[in-house]
Amino acid sequence: MKTVLITGASGDIGSACVRIFAQNGFNVVAQYNSNPVNIPDVFAVKADVKDEKSVKEMFSEARAKFGKIDVLINNAGIQQISMLCDTDADAWKRVIDVNLTGAYNTTKCALEDMMWSGGKIINVSSIWGQCGAACESAYSASKAGLIGFTKALAKEYSSINVNCICPGVIEGKMNKHLTDKERDELLEQIPLKRFGTPEDVAKVALFLASSDADYITGQVIAVNGGMYI
Repeated sequence: MKTVLITGASGDIGSACVRIFAQNGFNVVAQYNSNPVNIPDVFAVKADVKDEKSVKEMFSEARAKFGKIDVLINNAGIQQISMLCDTDADAWKRVIDVNLTGAYNTTKCALEDMMWSGGKIINVSSIWGQCGAACESAYSASKAGLIGFTKALAKEYSSINVNCICPGVIEGKMNKHLTDKERDELLEQIPLKRFGTPEDVAKVALFLASSDADYITGQVIAVNGGMYI
């Protein structure tokens, strides 16, 4: 049985990934920091992805429980909604540390399992990493960084499939701040005329983790309903 480690597992996309991978026979290691994961039959581990020591301890716990990690999903992420002139250095650093450095920390640990025996790494970026979003410069920069990180890793490690998912506007906590007018304006930009669901993203992650995707690496998969093409 293969083991998947999913960061940001208490979020909307993260918890959808946890559920769909568990339903499909994976051992699931679910990382959380502030909000506990309350999903049956998964191994939940509290860790701070931006802290190298904490991440190493998480991998040690995961290996003690299941052995090596076969699939890593770098999904942990936070937002900072503000104009750049109103984004102080601490806020900027916090977003980069969680969204980008967090993926660096977890990937470094996963390489110990995957470098020789293979594996799958799936980075969850964002549509805003592709085209940028006003008032989300830190978030956009961190998610764009994940795209470059994905492409570089795919070239460095031929034994590992490294791919990136870029969700569009997804129903859930991250978009609760949108007004009805803002939602309507966004829907007008989406050819499929609906927002995505966390499950839309989780299904793509499951495909990329499967043997059906063995010849896919270094790719950026948009799950955005056609909002950005």
